[in-house]
Amino acid sequence: MPLLRNAWGHFRTINHHKWEVLKNCFRIGLYRQGLLHDLSKYSPTEFRTGIRYYKGTQSPNGVERLATGVSPAWLHHKGRNKHHFEYWVDYDLKDPNRMIGCRMPYRYVAEMFCDRVAACKVYRGKDYRDSCPWEYFRKMEHTPLLHEKTREELIFLLKLLRDEGEKAAFDYLRGEVRRRRRERDYF
Repeated sequence: MPLLRNAWGHFRTINHHKWEVLKNCFRIGLYRQGLLHDLSKYSPTEFRTGIRYYKGTQSPNGVERLATGVSPAWLHHKGRNKHHFEYWVDYDLKDPNRMIGCRMPYRYVAEMFCDRVAACKVYRGKDYRDSCPWEYFRKMEHTPLLHEKTREELIFLLKLLRDEGEKAAFDYLRGEVRRRRRERDYF
């Protein structure tokens, strides 16, 4: 019975998360990304981990990593979803013994922002505040795996959300996505 309960709970959690991201992406004009967001979570590799490590208050992938030292589900997920900065990690051409973050296309930075807001809303529930995504990001703010320009763009959006609220952040982001698309600075 616990596995069935976990399967149902995990299914509801990822559907809730996808719905929140979809709403956020639609608010800023990223319709295709909203519809396709995190489809890999329904794959056997990721869904089985979601069932086994489901808690309802945090990512099962993180729970699996703490329990076993590695999460094949996370490796699968980040390798297929361009809104995760870890997708954009590569060897440094000047020092092949070092990994670095590559600059993310802005449309994926925007989706990453939408994803972080949605994840905080889902996992924090009634305790969600507009500062939660910023507080969560601070733990990894200085990772060398995040390109400096991507870091600047994400920090700007998270602080805008924290300081001026959701409406201001999404209004700005919708305008910025449109501007970059028009100026072909969207890559």
